[in-house]
Parts: sequence; C-alpha cells; structure tokens
Amino acid sequence: MTLAGSSNHTISVAAHRGDAKTLLAFDVVDENARKGLAGFTIGVTPPTRPPYYLLNNLRFEHPEQHARDTSEPDNSTMNAPIRKFRWLHVPGLDHQGLEPEFGSYTYTITPRYFGDDDRLKAFDPALSLDVHVTMAPFETNNLKVGFTRGFTQSQAFARHFGKSAPIRPKGDELLFDTSEVAGRSPRGEEFRFEDEYRWSGFTARKLIFEILDEVKDDDDLELDVFAYDLNEPDVMKALIGLGARARIILDNAALHHNTDKPKPEDEFEQKFAASAGAGSIKRGRFGRYAHHKVFIVKRNGVAQRVLTGSTNLSVTGIYVNSNHVLIYEDADVAGLYLQVFEESWKTKASSSFEDSPLANARHVFDQGVPPTSITFAPHTEAMAKSVLGDIVTRIGKEVADGGVRASILFAVMELDSGTPNPVYEVLNKIHTERSIFSFGISDNPKGISLYKIGSSQGVLVTGKPGKTHLPPPFEQIRYVGLGHQVHHKFVVCGFRGNDPTVFCGSSNLALGGEQANGDNLLAIRDPEVATVFAIEAIGLIDHFNFLNGLDTAPAAKDEALRNADKREAAVQSEWFLSASDGWVGKYFDPDDLHCKDRELFAF
Repeated sequence: MTLAGSSNHTISVAAHRGDAKTLLAFDVVDENARKGLAGFTIGVTPPTRPPYYLLNNLRFEHPEQHARDTSEPDNSTMNAPIRKFRWLHVPGLDHQGLEPEFGSYTYTITPRYFGDDDRLKAFDPALSLDVHVTMAPFETNNLKVGFTRGFTQSQAFARHFGKSAPIRPKGDELLFDTSEVAGRSPRGEEFRFEDEYRWSGFTARKLIFEILDEVKDDDDLELDVFAYDLNEPDVMKALIGLGARARIILDNAALHHNTDKPKPEDEFEQKFAASAGAGSIKRGRFGRYAHHKVFIVKRNGVAQRVLTGSTNLSVTGIYVNSNHVLIYEDADVAGLYLQVFEESWKTKASSSFEDSPLANARHVFDQGVPPTSITFAPHTEAMAKSVLGDIVTRIGKEVADGGVRASILFAVMELDSGTPNPVYEVLNKIHTERSIFSFGISDNPKGISLYKIGSSQGVLVTGKPGKTHLPPPFEQIRYVGLGHQVHHKFVVCGFRGNDPTVFCGSSNLALGGEQANGDNLLAIRDPEVATVFAIEAIGLIDHFNFLNGLDTAPAAKDEALRNADKREAAVQSEWFLSASDGWVGKYFDPDDLHCKDRELFAF
C-alpha cells in the first residue's frame, strides 16, 4: 500500500510510501485546534535502531523561554516544531549516516501549542498519533522503481562530503578505482568515491548493479545493452568482464564519438571489443541519438527482465542528475525490449527503425505488472504527434475533472526547446490553471512561478538557480555548471484520483526527439507507481522552490555565514521561529495553494 494513516480527536496523519522515503502529511480535524498551533513534533522509530526526532532548520530565538527537552538540540522538532502540513523524510540525510536501516518505521506526530504567554507549552503525549510505514526501496507487482538522489546542490551533500567534493578523480583515466580516497568530510572523516556514489546514486544505482551482479554471477545469463552516455567506471568494468555474454548498442553521435579526439565511449568500445570481440558492440544513433538506457537480461536467449528509465550509465547520469530507473521482472515486457534491440542490432540503430511495426504501435501489458503502455521511437511525424498527444489529453482530462485532489506533478529536463512541442506548451502554462494542484520543475522552463501566500497559482521552478552563493542563513552549495540537475522526463496525473497515470522513460517528451531519437516512453496507470513518482517530484520542487526564492537576494558578505551549516547560520542571521500561530492561516484559505496542498495529501 502507498498510503497509511490515522487520526485522533485533534489531528490526522497520512504517510505516503515513496522509494526509500516517506511523505508525511498532517491535518487539524478540529477547527478550534488551529488556535495557538506552534507546529508538529515528528518522532521516528526505525526497526531496530534508537528512535530520534527530525530536525527543523530554524529554532526559537530564546529556546530557554519555551518548554524544552534539554537532551535534544534546540532545532530538534521536539524543541522547534515543523511549520508545514507535510514533511518528506529521507533516512540518511540527518540521522543513520550513509547506510540507513530499512523495514517497519513508526512515525509519532504530536501537535504543539503556544500558551497565553506566547511560549511553547510542554510536550503532551496525549495528543500524539502513531502511523506505521514500510520504509524500503520501492517494488510492486514485478516492477521495481529506483531514483538517483540528485542532490549534489544541497546541504545534505555538503554535510556528508563537503561542497567541493570531487565527483571523479582529476585526469582522464577511464577505468579509475572508485575505492580511492576522494576527500575528507567537514567532520574530518575520509570518504571514497564509492561512498559518494552509493549516497548520490541511491536506489537507482542499487538497481543498476543488481542487474550487473546477477549476470556476472550466473554463467547462463546474457546481457543486451542500449547506452547513450557510458563512462561510469564500475559499470564499464562489469560490462568488459562479461565479455561475449554481453552485446552493446552504443550511441555514436558527436557527443560520444570523434575519430581524431576519441571520446570516453570510443575508448570503452576498444576495451570492450578486446574482451568480447568486435562483433559484440555496434555504434549507431537512429536519426540523431541512440538515447535509450536499457539492460535486457536473457537466459538461453530468452528475455527474463529489463531495466529502463532516464538514467544514463555515466558518472553524471547516476551521481549528479536527478533520474529514475525501472526494472520489469516480466518475460513479456523484457521480450518486447529484446525485439526492439534485435531490430536495432540488425539495422545498426539507423533511422529506418521508424518504419518498423515496433515503432508504430502502443504495446500494452495489463497482466502480471502494473498496467503499462510502451512506445518506441523514432516514429513517423504522425505517430510522434499521437504519442505526445496522449500526454496532453491526459493532462486536459485532469484539468477538466478538477476537484480537491486533482493534480499534475512533473519533473522534465527541458521545457523550452525553441520549437513547437505540445507537451512543453501545456506544462509551461499549467501553473496558471487554478482549479488543480500543479507542481513542476525543469532545468529550462520558460518562466518561474514560486509559492505565493494568498495565491492559488501552481508552482513551476528551475533546477538551475543562477547564483552559486546563497544569502544568509544558507550556506554556499555546489553548482552543476553546464550539466543538468534535473534529467528526469516524467509527468504524473491525478495520483490520488481514479486514473493515476505516470508518463516516464528516456523520451524528452519533445516532438523532434520522438521523430529522431532511439527512445522509449512508458505510460503506467497504477496508484502506487504514480505516488512514488509524485513524491520524487515533491522533494525536488520543494528543494528548488527554496533556492529559486533566494536567487534574487544579495549574496552573503560574511564568508563565515555563507559557509556555515544553515542551522547555525540561521541563528547568526537572526532567522527564528516566531511565537505566533500566524503561519497556519494560509493552509486553510481556499484561495491559497497551501490549502490545496494540505487537502491533496491529507488522510
């Protein structure tokens, strides 16, 4: 189940299950209980490790004047309650280190109140409410979904590894040793590249290496690979180690191929051919790019399972970009991908694929897996318009149906390609549609719409805020430069409605790409899968909504403030929680998006 919940005489709590994360949503069921509300204390009890309280980024100016648990830090939600009606918990950000525990978690939510003297009253366990959730990598009905963490531009990354931690060693060695020491954390502890990679690659990396290790350990298995970017050293080593048990179709567009100045993919081609034989790798680019990111596992020539998604097999793709992978543990789905591979192998991934029956059909699976429709590009122009029209139509249906829980959430790398694109046009404008809850992020939107108090307009943010130095109380963060922070290509429609749908995969959702690239686009109609993608969007959007909001503010002049932990810097900058319930009103104003937010996620 994606949703657990409970209520008492004061509050209700919904716990939405994500991929190794939980979205908690609160509501106040008694109107009188809003008066004097100071926020929520959130306690977490993992399966076997000691319980802890989540941390707030702000605290009271004079903690000693409020009810206080002196065994907890001043920014613990025990002493500084959360002032939002939802909170995303990702184990490993503040507690449990780089290897958090999975299993049955209990969250204890307690509303906190101010007394008549405007001071926080003592914690009252009689108001507490428990909700129980399975915290684990996501899987359902023969489908696994994983995400990269995608937060090199974050306080958490800086806290674990420092904001200047190298993503790869200096130099151009292709197959470098990821067990090399990469640096020291702000606490002075050594970390290795593989430590960074496990944290940043998160569950997507786990699923990628789950496939590679499975094939390595079973001599009867073979692996067919579609690759676009390919330079992750341990992935390359694993493929080379498989030798003739692997076949690879590798992009040879100018980004990845140069006869005079060989690219990493060219160097890999030579090394792989030396191990597997020249006949085991083919270079091609369909019309423009061989843009798939796919593993197909076979036993005795029969497809068993397939990995797909948006995640390139590169250092940037797995450890910098925000991306997703999916594994279908289903022979029929895997068999379809194998047909596409064989057709592409036969034609050397040329543009002739668009004339194949495989490119001109919606391939539907509704037995043994979540209901899924898959299309494979490149298409003819008519088919490309029809495929993208499916997304536009589904978005339009959500808007037309409306209602308290109507929603569109998305994370799409590009929304301004300079040429007409039906999906981009709709997503760039959806935040102006006030009848639904819309939340979106792109590295390149045509405009930006942030949360505004008193407005029901949706949110559209960018994953590439312009300044690298943030104003106090927030520390300087890493900047991703010319690369992409948001590399996803997914749209979630009505995840709490009657037709929850997520569109995802490698396709950039652009008309040109659907006609020229080797790509796959999936439409999955399943509430659990839609919820997992919705939570991924929420985490990214909340993070960058904050950064975008600070983008126009002057940079901090004091180096100590810019480089300090944001919780310490908040104190130095005199950013404190007020002793007032004034923050509550916007969450119950029907003309404010915060109200739609509360209603959408509440139990």
